[in-house]
Amino acid sequence: MKKRPPSKLTHDAASVPAASVSITAHRQVREYEDDNVGVESAHKLEESAEGAGRLAQSSRRSRKMKPYRNVARAETKADRANIDAIQKVAKSNDPQFHSNPLSRWQQKQAIKKEYAATKRSGQGAASAGKLASSSAKRAAKASEKTAAFVRRNGKGVALVGGIFAMVLVMLGALSSLVSLFGGGGSGIAGSTYPCEDGDILSAEARYCELEAALQEYLDTYESTHDCDEYHYDLDAIEHDPYVLISAVTAMAGGTWTADSIGGILQSLFDRQYILTENVVTETRYRIETRTGTREVEDPETGETMTEEYEYEVEVPYTYYICICEVTLENFNLSHVPVYAMSHDQLAMYAMYMGTLGNRPDLFPDSGYVDRYFNTHYDAYEIPAERLTDPRFAAMMEEARKYFLYPYVWGGSSPETSFDCSGFVSWVVNNCGVGWSIGRLGANGLRNICTAVSPSNARPGDLIFFQGTYDTTGASHVGIYLGDGMMLHCGDPIQYANINTSYWQEHFLSFGRLPEP
Repeated sequence: MKKRPPSKLTHDAASVPAASVSITAHRQVREYEDDNVGVESAHKLEESAEGAGRLAQSSRRSRKMKPYRNVARAETKADRANIDAIQKVAKSNDPQFHSNPLSRWQQKQAIKKEYAATKRSGQGAASAGKLASSSAKRAAKASEKTAAFVRRNGKGVALVGGIFAMVLVMLGALSSLVSLFGGGGSGIAGSTYPCEDGDILSAEARYCELEAALQEYLDTYESTHDCDEYHYDLDAIEHDPYVLISAVTAMAGGTWTADSIGGILQSLFDRQYILTENVVTETRYRIETRTGTREVEDPETGETMTEEYEYEVEVPYTYYICICEVTLENFNLSHVPVYAMSHDQLAMYAMYMGTLGNRPDLFPDSGYVDRYFNTHYDAYEIPAERLTDPRFAAMMEEARKYFLYPYVWGGSSPETSFDCSGFVSWVVNNCGVGWSIGRLGANGLRNICTAVSPSNARPGDLIFFQGTYDTTGASHVGIYLGDGMMLHCGDPIQYANINTSYWQEHFLSFGRLPEP
């Protein structure tokens, strides 16, 4: 019997000490129709599908686990003091700093990046004045770009301004969050991981220990079990560290230490990895030769006689051997929050994922860093004549409020952010046209639409894709804008050109919403 070997860890856990792990055999019931996680990082796919090829599904991101160190307290305080000094100069040179949350967040990110680069080059605090002046100029230029974007997009807001605002609405009662847009340059405090670096990195290492123990269990399975045959169907063992830390912080309700979240780590692990082990017997068949009799006629005399003959038959029998069937499903850690968290916790998780806790330096190999910090998303200019259609204009007025919101599996409201069908369902229900369709998955949205040909598709129709991950029917949905463009919840919510090879390969159909 050909055996499929167990999968291997995609991060280096050789230096992680072995740990015992309790394996729970269970199956999570999925409450929502599947949407692809960020359409397998759709924004990356659109930019790189022509050359670099398809990015792996976010549930299967590979990474290297690096040794970590605790950041010295004196160094941390010095860094923050210098950044605060730079921010003070930037604020004094930028009249929009106090009035524009998005602009202020962009400035802070630029300042932090430039400060980090300056520190690495050895210039240190001595060049802080020069750096502040340069940062102020960049901040002013960023403010101009931001103001232009807001003018073009009406009520559209970018990631941080929008996410922060909706989190304030939902989480204002939580004492663990400070005012996100308060004075004194502390606006990003509420969206920053509230824990020490050492605790964050320790939590990541402990989760890797659980994974390493699971991998060891699978790698040595045949030496620790007494079976005659082994059948394996194993997903890869991996997770993204920002998903882990954002989930832990949300479930802990804010500040935590590595020693206080062991139960949360184990709970997330048990939900992510679903191990099923069955010992079975099989009904098999063997071939038996039997003897029978039949009447035949002598062709010469015409007399009837009886003759014997042999024939073969398949005979079922119970095959009494031990067969171990081992299945490991990686449910995808980014899918777990919608099942494991309250509404308020999910909102907090969405906020931390949208900003990566303002710590893109912690896990630079994560795919989220490039998507949220190193990728520029251009605002598409919808031609004014298309907005003369009142239905389409109403849809766009609602949809563009959430531009650059992060993808959150199962998310279906501004408070929790969205997945692809959650985003479209929200826009349809809340654009004021009169639709009331409830929360539908991609296939559900397709089922309520009337199919239209590509040549007859018009702005405001829905566009469906298939095969963007392993599911039947529609696996992704967006809002068609005309001219080969759509607005969809990739990761984050963004505009996309549907004429790239990736989207054309997965195109399924256009659909027109019913009359309200």
